[in-house]
Amino acid sequence: MDGVTIIDVSPRDGLQNEPKPVTVEQKLQLVNKLTDAGIRKVEVTSFVHPLKVPQMADANELLKALSDKEGLEAIALIPNLKGFERAKEHRLSEVNWVSAATETFNEKNIGMTIEENMSQFLTVLEEAKKEGVKTCFSVAVSFGCPYEGDVDEENVLQIVRRIKEAGVDRIGIADTIGIATPDHVERLMKEVLAIAGDTPVAIHLHDTRGLGLANAYSAYKAGVRIFETSASGIGGCPFAPGAAGNLATEDLVYMFERMNISTGVDFRNLLSAADYAASLSTKKPLGRIRHVEKQKEKGNE
Repeated sequence: MDGVTIIDVSPRDGLQNEPKPVTVEQKLQLVNKLTDAGIRKVEVTSFVHPLKVPQMADANELLKALSDKEGLEAIALIPNLKGFERAKEHRLSEVNWVSAATETFNEKNIGMTIEENMSQFLTVLEEAKKEGVKTCFSVAVSFGCPYEGDVDEENVLQIVRRIKEAGVDRIGIADTIGIATPDHVERLMKEVLAIAGDTPVAIHLHDTRGLGLANAYSAYKAGVRIFETSASGIGGCPFAPGAAGNLATEDLVYMFERMNISTGVDFRNLLSAADYAASLSTKKPLGRIRHVEKQKEKGNE
């Protein structure tokens, strides 16, 4: 069976909503533990305004410290053109731009309409191509919105068509509030992949209602081979009321490896990274397999 690529987002999405400050040194240690486990692609930070997300105020310092990190393909989220201007000063493999599939979430999350967001992204895309920086365009609340409820699939597909035509390097589809079901995931992702063609497509899953793994498998069946997850399942969107953490990286790796689907990840080292990620969070992480493994270890003592 085809292998998969894991993008761990715990340093960014996992920590962005933490009220307790996490130091640059702690973030560096988390990134190091993830790369030690064989995860090469890590979304390490975001260039959002520090007043909106104080936890990401150290983006410049963190990226400078990671500038010579071997084996790391660093990704940073950018919310606008100013964010890109800051991001391009650093060694990044990719910048991740986010828009929402609904107007209300877009206004509350980014402060722009969908059309304003798209217009600004097209400017960033042009600049990024000149700079030789790859771009990902992620569509938030693709399966459901905390403000508008059900999301018309055509809203998502229309955005995908436009960014595909514009020449984006990767497309991300996000279940921001963890509302998706396996049938919905398989149906929508098949349609997204058909439009995307040879443009890589990733899915970003939250595990709010405990369906993260089932949704990941449905995405795999649909043809998705890139998954965005967070070590130990920490995280959540500060602009999505009630949104719990991400799908845990170690849970996804465990499932795929048991199914003989290669992830390229060292599971034991990943558990160490997940333990460390959990220690940085003030919330109870959603990851499950970490606790199972700890019980096994106790039983063998």
